Amino acid sequence: MDSSHLFIVAVTHFVCYTMDKNMRMYDLITKKRNGDVLSDEEIKFMIESYVSGEIPDYQMSAMLMAIYFKGMNDHETAVLTNAMAHSGDMVDLSGIEGIKVDKHSTGGVGDKTTLVIAPIVAACGGKVAKMSGRGLGHTGGTIDKMESIPNLKTSLEREEFFKIVNELGVSVIGQSGNLAPADKKLYALRDVTATVDSIPLIAASIMSKKLAAGSDAILLDVKTGSGAFMKTLEDSILLAEKMVAIGEHQNRRTVALITDMDIPLGNGIGNSLEVKEAAATLKGHGPEDLTEVCLQLASNMLYLCNKGTLEECMELAKDSIKSGAAYEKLKAMLKAQGGDEKIVDDLDLLPSAPYSYDVKAEVEGYITHINTEECGIASTSLGAGRETKDSVIDYSAGIILKNKIGSYVKKGDVLATLYASKEELFENANKMILDAYQIGDTKSEDKPLIFARVGKEGVERYNI
Repeated sequence: MDSSHLFIVAVTHFVCYTMDKNMRMYDLITKKRNGDVLSDEEIKFMIESYVSGEIPDYQMSAMLMAIYFKGMNDHETAVLTNAMAHSGDMVDLSGIEGIKVDKHSTGGVGDKTTLVIAPIVAACGGKVAKMSGRGLGHTGGTIDKMESIPNLKTSLEREEFFKIVNELGVSVIGQSGNLAPADKKLYALRDVTATVDSIPLIAASIMSKKLAAGSDAILLDVKTGSGAFMKTLEDSILLAEKMVAIGEHQNRRTVALITDMDIPLGNGIGNSLEVKEAAATLKGHGPEDLTEVCLQLASNMLYLCNKGTLEECMELAKDSIKSGAAYEKLKAMLKAQGGDEKIVDDLDLLPSAPYSYDVKAEVEGYITHINTEECGIASTSLGAGRETKDSVIDYSAGIILKNKIGSYVKKGDVLATLYASKEELFENANKMILDAYQIGDTKSEDKPLIFARVGKEGVERYNI
């Protein structure tokens, strides 16, 4: 390298260093407040400096509010997501053979889909190396459900995790390491500054963790309705479009399905109750709504794994249930992760609550609506979820919905059965469930379970 080239390199490094040192968060806040587009360098500087503690919370709060009101374009959002993903560990899954596909749900009530679709995909030749989260508030977490099985390990060493996925095609563990620390800091700040429901910030939060988790392809299950974070279909589609754009920008094949969460998914709400229902679904006799949603999700994951057309992948998914192959994959995964073999072979032996209580209809008529969020809160009040991060979960607690939207009930018919370890918890939960159910004279029109599919080609709406 000659002296002139060395000089150019030195000047370039000095200019970049000086730019970083001369950047001021004040100027970036002003720029975004005025509706201007932040440059790649400005976004990276902002995230790196915030994670390192150089930018204080009060300035980042101002930026979050500016983004809330002025938004971010797709490129800005993609750069923000990438900077957040690279703020910590980036998982390398290259030690696992084949295309690794991940699924993320935006959260719901009774959402046990991972326990159904991951074994289906593995039974059809896909690879699912999944890191899932715990529940907080009214939504349940996959890891909490799995930990209702005694001795089951949701924290594995890298080598063991890879070995299970290579051999079985599937392993589901808890999030570990230092994944996307920028997201942890930003989410805590958004939570107390009324900036949680900003679509660019939601998209960056979700996708930064998915990118850091290392899969080649990502399926997004974007919930919409009363039990979901996104309450309207249009907002759900907009969020899905943002996240798909981010994934494709980072060379990850990405598809999103918009699914209904205006009613709890399936009949069970609560950890061991949902594991039992997931197992029943893999045996071919689960609730119709849960089965349909899971088949749609699984077939799209198989499509992302290049297992055929969507129609061919749907047939593969159905066949894996009919043959029993998907159920055997679930049992094999649970055993490989240390689950009590006796319970894995007979999931009816899962923890059962000592007390139950029937919630009965107070009037006659058609069930026209169920407030899904209220059902989730009621389940949490029985001990099935966390009200704070330090709450202790009762794995046997929860709710079985006996009648759902469209059913005709008479006064005294059972709407739902509550399960808990303390009888005194039933009074409050009973009131919440009664308040959640709306009963009227006219039967509601059936709604689709899948509203739309969003891919890089655009939005395809279903039956609307």
